[in-house]
Parts: sequence; C-alpha cells; structure tokens
Amino acid sequence: MPDPIRRDTPRSSHVSKNRSFFEGLRFDFTKGLNQKFSLSHSVMMGPTEIPSQSPETIKIPTAQYEFGANFLDPKAMLIGRVMTDGRLNARVKCDLTENLTLKANAQLTNEPHMSHGMVNFDYKGNDYRTQFQLGNGALFGATYIQCFTNFVWL
Repeated sequence: MPDPIRRDTPRSSHVSKNRSFFEGLRFDFTKGLNQKFSLSHSVMMGPTEIPSQSPETIKIPTAQYEFGANFLDPKAMLIGRVMTDGRLNARVKCDLTENLTLKANAQLTNEPHMSHGMVNFDYKGNDYRTQFQLGNGALFGATYIQCFTNFVWL
C-alpha cells in the first residue's frame, strides 16, 4: 500500500511553490431579485502597484466599490457595472431573430476621448456565418465563413 504522505508530497510542494498572493480585501455579493434580474456589489481594498525606475515597486493604497445589475433572459442579456470613479461598463446580447444576434460592449468614462463602444451583428445561415463589426475610432469589420464539408470551413 502506498504511503499517502509521500504520494501527495509532489502535489503539495507544487501548490506551495506556485501560489499567488493577494494583498488586500475583496468582497462580492450578488442578490437575485427574481429569475431574470439580479444586483451585485463588490468592494476591493488593496495596493495598486506603480512601476518605477528603481528596483522597488511603489504601492499606493486604493479602494473601489462597484455596483452591477444583470438581466438574463433566453433571448436577451444585459450586464452593467458602475465604479466609484465614474466608469461604466455595459454589455448587451440580444437574439433579434433565430439567426440574427446583436452584441454590444461599451466602456464609458468621464475622461475626454477615453470611452469605447463596439457593436457586432452575427448572422447564421444554413451553411455559412457572417459578422459585421462597428466601433468608435473608425473600427469597421466584416467576416464571412462558408461550410464546404463537415470538416472544411473557409
């Protein structure tokens, strides 16, 4: 019969050597209000590391609160987060039809010219798929994938 201490020694030494440390505190709380809607609260306190020219890293204590709201439905998903510094992150996924899906991402800040947004339209045909992308900063994109056999998509 194998010795359990020696059998688990390589695993335990691997875990202790490769452990990642977290300085600070993080608290997440999510409350479902009904089957489709939930609210979340996150608090994080800890240092922010700022690189410097010296070998030492400068750490500045920071704290952040984040409020979120989620709406999940079989045909629509809306996720929003607001931070204490004024940033807002939002994601939307909506099945407009059986084959057409709309996806949108937005990151809004109160700093000039730092907000970003992107919209994707995905269409699924019987043997092809297309995607159109639009975003701020003159971002345009289109893809087309055709199925020739069960194993070849171009």
